[in-house]
Amino acid sequence: MGISLLTRKTAVATGLALALGSTYGADLEVKVGLAAPLTGGSAAYGKDCENGARIAIEEANAAHLSIGGKTAHFTLISEDDQGDPRVGVQVAQKLVDQGVSVVIGHANSGVSIPASGVYAKAGVPMITPSASAPALTSQGLDNVFRAIPNDVQNASLAGTYAVKKLGAKRIAIIDDREAFGQGEADEFEKAVKAAGGTVISREYTTEQAVDYSAQLTKFKSVDADLVYFGALDAQSANLVKRMKQLNLKANFLGGGAVVTQQFLTTGGKYVEGARAFEYGEPLARRASGREFAQKFKAKFGTDYHAYAPFSYDATWAAVKAMQASGSNDPKTVTAALHKLSFEGITGKISFDSKGDVSNPISTLYEVKSGKWEVIDVAGK
Repeated sequence: MGISLLTRKTAVATGLALALGSTYGADLEVKVGLAAPLTGGSAAYGKDCENGARIAIEEANAAHLSIGGKTAHFTLISEDDQGDPRVGVQVAQKLVDQGVSVVIGHANSGVSIPASGVYAKAGVPMITPSASAPALTSQGLDNVFRAIPNDVQNASLAGTYAVKKLGAKRIAIIDDREAFGQGEADEFEKAVKAAGGTVISREYTTEQAVDYSAQLTKFKSVDADLVYFGALDAQSANLVKRMKQLNLKANFLGGGAVVTQQFLTTGGKYVEGARAFEYGEPLARRASGREFAQKFKAKFGTDYHAYAPFSYDATWAAVKAMQASGSNDPKTVTAALHKLSFEGITGKISFDSKGDVSNPISTLYEVKSGKWEVIDVAGK
């Protein structure tokens, strides 16, 4: 019986597939998950994390890297957790079900903590580029890693620096009573006292407050020479502005993390003289960091927002762990991450027994002539 044209085409296609398989059959498809708020109020940060990871994935594919003797092809699978813990748990299970080898995320501490349990149960490692709450890595989970200093590390460096380098003698602290702000303020106070400094006043506000006259008037009456504020960006800007209106001539040190450096503004302008400790080493001081910043802007048409460099390093940590272990099996990757050490664009990337970055670095910035300038780098 004769062979139809369709059958002959099918046979040719099958033969071609087999031939290609003999050449590329050793290729390894690797799924890398990313979980972050890609919509909603925190979407700018989530997209920043996604974009940083995307650049790393594209670089890894362009390099034709080998894992266990097989040429690997990496695919980034992004899921929107909406910054919601309930959704975050659902997203975590979805990524596990899709067979990811590792997850970059989540972005928010409040989402990362419940999601980490899902990954732990499945044996999938997660590397957060931005969730800074110490509670995340204090759960005793083997699969949780953080590519950014946690709040304790950052605030402790700030407290020690305030006493040892800034020479502050009479330190006043205010926080917004939220988990992040209060945690930063508590750790800052501990570090100040450990360094031999004195906290002469500790005041509180709320997340919704816009006026801090009562607290700042008290700080002025006790002659504070440094005010530390554990809160987020908009509040920090308003507080610094009010300090100037009240002629409180104390130094200001922000505990608002990366968002403070990015948005410590009033009316679209940075507040002159404001200082803030930020996570990581300045990218401009590292050739690889400058290259990343240029590549990011060329690809996305804008400067990175905040966490893209840490997401980039987190993604490369995952890739390098697979290379070192010769496998993309999640449990094998987890074990390799615990032994990993390399120079990232934000600093040296290695993890302690809890999964926190072993060499936390924070940078002190100050607004001078309307621009943020690097004053010092602590923790190196």
